[in-house]
Amino acid sequence: MVDAMAIEIERKFLVRDMSWLTPGCDVSSLRQFYLGRRDDFSLRVRVVDDASAFLTMKTGSGLARGEFEYEIPLQDAADLEAARVGVVIEKRRHRLPHGRHTIEIDVFEGALAPLVVAEIELSSETEAVELPAFLGREVTGDPAYSNARLALSGIPGDSSAL
Repeated sequence: MVDAMAIEIERKFLVRDMSWLTPGCDVSSLRQFYLGRRDDFSLRVRVVDDASAFLTMKTGSGLARGEFEYEIPLQDAADLEAARVGVVIEKRRHRLPHGRHTIEIDVFEGALAPLVVAEIELSSETEAVELPAFLGREVTGDPAYSNARLALSGIPGDSSAL
């Protein structure tokens, strides 16, 4: 028997302001890079807090995408970085509880600063969620705001249009 593919269902938004930032918010330091990318597929390595590393494959585009993630040794992640395409993405991920959901807010650093993007993971494509006022324009399905495209092309020119 074959297991069903893991599906990630999430909505993505630009962030209007920093009013969401509260003391005690769960924060991680992420460093990630891509080994391959096309419109409907990406292969990524992510290092979390310099303590663990993951190899992730994503398929499809838009609201629901296939996602496969595997933990790998930190040394493998370091060795694979030489084969990356585009820039290394550095960001701080803040996890903000919001009702039954958690909003993950990525504050990009380095080449992608000052971009701030929020994602809300859902259990179905039709699940309703009340959106907080700090969220700006929805960019779900806009390929310019995928992390893979950001690594290759940088911040889109319309990122200030909240």
